[in-house]
Amino acid sequence: MPRIIMGIESSCDETGVGLVRLHDDNTVELLADEVASSVDQHARFGGVVPEVASRAHLEAMVPTVERAFGKAGLKLSDVDAIAVTAGPGLAGALLVGVAAAKAYAAALDIPLYGVNHLAGHIAVDTLQHGPLPERCLALLVSGGHTQLLLVDDIAAKITELGSTVDDAAGEAYDKVARVLGLPYPGGPPIDKAAKNGDGTAIAFPRGMTGPRDAKFDFSFSGLKTAVARWVEGAERRGEEIPVDDVAASFQEAVADVLTMKAIRAAKEHGVDTLVISGGVAANSRLSELAAERCAEAGIQLRVPRPRLCTDNGAMIAALGAHVVAAGRPRTALDFSANPALPVQIVSI
Repeated sequence: MPRIIMGIESSCDETGVGLVRLHDDNTVELLADEVASSVDQHARFGGVVPEVASRAHLEAMVPTVERAFGKAGLKLSDVDAIAVTAGPGLAGALLVGVAAAKAYAAALDIPLYGVNHLAGHIAVDTLQHGPLPERCLALLVSGGHTQLLLVDDIAAKITELGSTVDDAAGEAYDKVARVLGLPYPGGPPIDKAAKNGDGTAIAFPRGMTGPRDAKFDFSFSGLKTAVARWVEGAERRGEEIPVDDVAASFQEAVADVLTMKAIRAAKEHGVDTLVISGGVAANSRLSELAAERCAEAGIQLRVPRPRLCTDNGAMIAALGAHVVAAGRPRTALDFSANPALPVQIVSI
């Protein structure tokens, strides 16, 4: 069985390379996690520009690989298998990672596994908290995705219970930050401002929480618009914008909806473990409120450390290790990236 697995992630604006060791008891040990981000190149546009991201991946791939192997004290010849993000993500960005993975796998004559980026966000938690229980719930919250997922087997069976019908939570953070004159990406500056604000100052709406709304779907477009309209109204009246209070009230609305629906789903499906991952999982209020509500409901909460929540190669290596341990078939070298790969397909 392969023991050293290399993971390559290039779905958006981070070039990630991770190395893990798969032990005989199927536990996974992190050896290296190197990331090169192009976020600064996108900041002036207020969002990720696909062509810029693809070019950045091309420039960063080999140096990031070299840093990862240097950190782990390994050589390319030590690798037993390679996992790479096959989707979902930006088409051009994905193709850079897939091409690199194919080249390394062919040159080293080792198995290649094309895996799902979203499943990687769940698998990465095992690097910090150990194996997942046989059945758990995952709340995936990032710039492009907000989903509730029922995980029966991280290597084979993931069921989507709900997803966002418009803006993902991370997108809403970016857009609200722009309205408030805060830098991109919006998550960290809003979180920072909110610490000095009052989360009950403004009663922003909680989208899709009515009795006729889908139980586990999300909507943050209306919340984003409500914030923009509130700010516009205050400006028309010549009032100074209380940025900290707006940020705190917005953040409270997001965290309230996310945790409310996650707890509801866990109870309905008889699950006693909740994993929160993705870039927004690093948000302090989300973690705090989730901890409070999970404790009240008797649910174990698992949140990876912030470095593991954002896109990285370690999460892809970790998922690859679980796929290898489960004896899943390798991926043929002629596969193509799939920008719309559904979460139900863990490996292709």
